[in-house]
Amino acid sequence: MRKVTFGVIVGNRGFFPDILAKEGRKGILDVLKEKGYGAVALPMTETKYGAVETLEDAGKCAELFAAKASQIDGIIVTLPNFGDERGVAETIKRSGLDVPILIQAEPDAADRMGIDRRRDSFCGKISVCNNLRQAGIAFSLTRTHTVPVASAEFQADLDRFAAICRIVRGLKNVRFGAIGTRPAAFNTVRYSEKLLEFAGIEIEPVDLFEILGHVGKLADNDRKVKAKLAALTQYTDTQTIPADGLLKMAKFGAVVDTWIKDQQLAGTAIQCWTALEEFFGIVPCTLMSMMSQSLLPSACEVDVMGLLAMYILQLAADTPSALLDWNNNFEQDPDKCVLFHCSNLPKSFFTSDRMDYQAIIAGSVGKENTYGTMVGRIKAGPATFCRTMTDDVEGVIRAYVGEGEFTDDALETFGGFGVMQIDNLQTLLGYICRMGFEHHVAVNLSQTADPIAEALANYLAWDVYRHE
Repeated sequence: MRKVTFGVIVGNRGFFPDILAKEGRKGILDVLKEKGYGAVALPMTETKYGAVETLEDAGKCAELFAAKASQIDGIIVTLPNFGDERGVAETIKRSGLDVPILIQAEPDAADRMGIDRRRDSFCGKISVCNNLRQAGIAFSLTRTHTVPVASAEFQADLDRFAAICRIVRGLKNVRFGAIGTRPAAFNTVRYSEKLLEFAGIEIEPVDLFEILGHVGKLADNDRKVKAKLAALTQYTDTQTIPADGLLKMAKFGAVVDTWIKDQQLAGTAIQCWTALEEFFGIVPCTLMSMMSQSLLPSACEVDVMGLLAMYILQLAADTPSALLDWNNNFEQDPDKCVLFHCSNLPKSFFTSDRMDYQAIIAGSVGKENTYGTMVGRIKAGPATFCRTMTDDVEGVIRAYVGEGEFTDDALETFGGFGVMQIDNLQTLLGYICRMGFEHHVAVNLSQTADPIAEALANYLAWDVYRHE
């Protein structure tokens, strides 16, 4: 992914020591550089120490931000002293930027409260936030009211804020592909394209017949087919898979790859059950796994809202996401459940993996038509889950998000699966059922629930439940 870049506003106030603004500017820029983030800040020669205090300073900083708008993912307001709340607010308003904003205030030391080193940033932060609230500008806070920029705590705040920025920017004018129609039996994956379009999310549909038509025109020795076949066999163990099945997968994958590139898509949702098996003779699971692993998430059953949740998790963590079923209870533990799919999970989710046939569908369409699934156990470790839905009746986008942990509890089954422990799971399941959420849930092997909840609720104004 592209490097996250922040516009930096250094607050200053004339009757506080100017040296604090000078030190504060250097401090925040040093931290951003060390963390690998980009920065856009006023030069030291443009205003007093490159800080913002007057309306003239605000105009200069706003002009700089506007000129660099395409690069700036978020704004950091650092207050090494009280700062000028009007200068901060005016800079943001005049810049025209609509990006997340983080407010940081440097703490005072009890033994440095004389006029030469006193900050009052504790108080100034409240004033800055008050002005932004009056202007209707959303902002984020550090976990502690005052925190040194050089501290590990602020660096964690910074990473959390970067995730928020990636989500907000990533959802602006994003395009997803819907291959085929939803299966008739899956009312649960209905959604509103219009509500998504209103939120800046565009859906590009294509008929499954059209994709298969292009597949039918490909020669077995086509360059793209041969490359895809090689990629499939390198990706996972395919020793038990018939050669004709692998060739069909390679052709299907080559066509989908071309369509994704031509349509400039960030992810796909693909019809599977059971048209592809009955009339083409494969399951697309491993192809979808490969796409998700390469950060082009792919969801089954044309579950566009599941795809959206996968993409949000991916933006937050910068790692692959999977789509699973809330599938089974686990023994009698109320805080554990089995997450399962048949499956198209990214390779990085598994302790070990191989390609096999899809055991569930095989019973109705024949084993020979169901090769292509990814089989394996999800490795133990922390995880974040998320689901989005469009509530057409109330005209809003809803989401829930929370964190859990995949365990190593003994379990023998097929497909892609894992046992997850979630605090207060029964409360979560009750919420899911009462609100009419779907049985699919997106999962990422990270802990990113907080930035996701803030990005969706605070900056996108979605209706969000943060489970804890």
